[in-house]
Amino acid sequence: MTDPQITSTLDTTGKCCPMPLVETNRAIRALQPGDVLEIVATDLGTRTDIPSWCARTGHRLLSTSESGGTLRYYVQKV
Repeated sequence: MTDPQITSTLDTTGKCCPMPLVETNRAIRALQPGDVLEIVATDLGTRTDIPSWCARTGHRLLSTSESGGTLRYYVQKV
């Protein structure tokens, strides 16, 4: 898959649960349907939290990546 066209980036590095999810929820509300939010996190709990949140809210998790302890999620607002 090619990299998605990112509309906005949310940096939650150094923050622990529940803040990455709280801030993700706030950030996605500011976007338009079809926009893509890149979430940057270091909290390993986001590995399950972000996919579960997407399933619950209906937003599309386009892809994830991990490098050097930094996790990146690409979520498309529906």
